[in-house]
Amino acid sequence: MSLRGKTLFITGASRGIGLAIALRAAKDGANIAIAAKTATPHPTLPGTIYTAAEEIEQAGGKALPIVCDIRDEEQVKSAIDQTAQKFGGIDILVNPSSAISLTDTQATSVKKYDLMHSINGRGTWMTSKYAIPHLIKSNKNPHILNLSPPLDMKEEWFKGHVAYTMAKMNMSMCVLGMAGELRKHKIGVNALWPLTLIGTAALKLVGDTSAMTMRPPEIMSDAAYQIFLKDGAKFSGNFLVDEVFLRREGFTNMDKYAPGVREFDADFFLPDSVLKELDELRAKQVATYVLAPLPNAVFGRFAGRDDVMSDYQGGFADAGYFLTGLMIITGFCLPVVLAHAGVITVPAMFMSISGGLLIYGTIISYSRFFSEEGDDF
Repeated sequence: MSLRGKTLFITGASRGIGLAIALRAAKDGANIAIAAKTATPHPTLPGTIYTAAEEIEQAGGKALPIVCDIRDEEQVKSAIDQTAQKFGGIDILVNPSSAISLTDTQATSVKKYDLMHSINGRGTWMTSKYAIPHLIKSNKNPHILNLSPPLDMKEEWFKGHVAYTMAKMNMSMCVLGMAGELRKHKIGVNALWPLTLIGTAALKLVGDTSAMTMRPPEIMSDAAYQIFLKDGAKFSGNFLVDEVFLRREGFTNMDKYAPGVREFDADFFLPDSVLKELDELRAKQVATYVLAPLPNAVFGRFAGRDDVMSDYQGGFADAGYFLTGLMIITGFCLPVVLAHAGVITVPAMFMSISGGLLIYGTIISYSRFFSEEGDDF
């Protein structure tokens, strides 16, 4: 499956996760409307709708840059109409646009409260409202994707930044409600949220990020891409976390997003159930790699290599080969797999491999010594 020929309308796609999603879709040859405010260079943030359009075109997609403030109803309606006229419809709507202020109630101004709610909740709802008629007409597996957290109503997610959490949860409530409303139209409506902090330029406006360990936006764009490939008629109303979802889909190489890094700063709003599932997925995938050689040994026996009616007497040798193979796997390969899955650190992996080399080298040396001793007789 591919996104070739499909049209995506992405708010806030001039930079960050929105742009990363656009570039991933562009690799397939998708049409992408970039609906964002930044038409001229921002004093502190990189990128405009026009630089984003250039990147999308270079990646293989077709771009339509549109100046659009999603707080303005007329601008949203116009942007949606321009996109539908340009590309003949809209197949996927992505709502990454968001405002953030991690301040408590007394420190949050009414102006800041209004800004967050007009972009996060109202903007997402309004953009979806005007995109829905086009999504209903689409016969190309239509989707709506909001970059918003799981609906986990716990005090710890609200205290300290009540206004911001309310605004983000509004985006998630749009997913919950619209998934039900649009199921009859076979439109998939889902939410996607990062497991870790994501290194975007906008995050630096919130505060000092120099001591934070983050992943790049590409992990979110890869997860979004896999969501768009799902059958929206059957896959809807889900609150997904990037790494957990990717692992469910069989993608286990998380190291490529931040090579050598094992400890990350976790994002907000992650329920205990998500973290538990992540641990289970990591452990299951580690076990799969470790136990992979076992079928070879078992089915080799069924294939008649050591038939009980034959004269083959290599049972003890086979057992030795198996134990040797198991030793190599657990001593050398297992630490690599555990490090790859994030269960242990890279230094711990090298220490474990060194220990395995020492033990295995000692066994080989003794075996050779006694073998040479036996040859003299």
